[in-house]
Amino acid sequence: MNCPDCGEPAETTDRYCENCGGSLQLRRTPSGGPFGPISADTCVGCGAAEMGKDGFCEKCGLAQPAGRDRMEFDLDLVAGVSDRGRARARNEDSMAFGVLGPVDDPSSIVVVVCDGVGSTERADSASQAGVDAAIESIVDALMEGKGAREATDDGAEAAYKAVGELARPNSPDTAPSCTFVSAVVTADEITVGWIGDSRAYWVSDSPGTPSKRLTTDDTLAAQLVAAGLPEDEASAALNAHALARWVGADAEAAPPHITVLTPEGPGRLILCSDGLWNYLPEAESLAEKTSDAPPLKLAAELTTVALDLGGHDNITTVVVPFPFKER
Repeated sequence: MNCPDCGEPAETTDRYCENCGGSLQLRRTPSGGPFGPISADTCVGCGAAEMGKDGFCEKCGLAQPAGRDRMEFDLDLVAGVSDRGRARARNEDSMAFGVLGPVDDPSSIVVVVCDGVGSTERADSASQAGVDAAIESIVDALMEGKGAREATDDGAEAAYKAVGELARPNSPDTAPSCTFVSAVVTADEITVGWIGDSRAYWVSDSPGTPSKRLTTDDTLAAQLVAAGLPEDEASAALNAHALARWVGADAEAAPPHITVLTPEGPGRLILCSDGLWNYLPEAESLAEKTSDAPPLKLAAELTTVALDLGGHDNITTVVVPFPFKER
């Protein structure tokens, strides 16, 4: 094999290039976040090329984001977009993902999305610390030969530790916090872990095979539904959407929920924050807005849907086509 960074030959068992030091077994989003848009030549809202010198689109008037306001990253087999939205002062979502294995024969894809809890301080730092710690831990576990379930447990534990370290001893009630959802995608199955209300969906491309939500929210409303209350009554309850579980120094560090999907045919795995699913909560409604576009284009399309419907919250969308080795 050749190093994807410098092109020098390397052994398939090497983890790092002897010439440039780059990783031979992992290509991932930058630690700290993929700041800024891929291109500032077109509007992130409507796609128009009429950009004013003041940073506003001359067609739709949208201010063009910078830094954490709009983060995009494309690894071909997986891609994601994280957008501040139209109402929030800053983007408190974070995403991290990577492709594990040689370039010509990848073995798995790892994705982590965290949504900072807005009622806590430094929520953006919490979500970024969470995704960075989790992906590193999950990748290390997989490279040590651990299974996807154990690696997912390790990733959540690392997120708890990293986010917990951000807390100020004198203000435990405002400890930085976030939600957590992760996925390990291999050639045969998809392992999803979560804490909180960030979600994972399976969008099926096979006729007769339904799309479905893979996660269940850790909220009061979800607990009431599980106890037998009708969904409309549960949603109307006081503090219905308050989190029952989260990642932070003031949270109980317990293992994540885990589910494993063995798809019967092709489709797409979509991980997202509530900035997207609040507008497209059901798998069927999300599937209706899902095209066969490449991952980055699809993530941008879904983000635009949320923006057009109001964009009241931060929006993060990561897309993984399945099976990735045949695409």
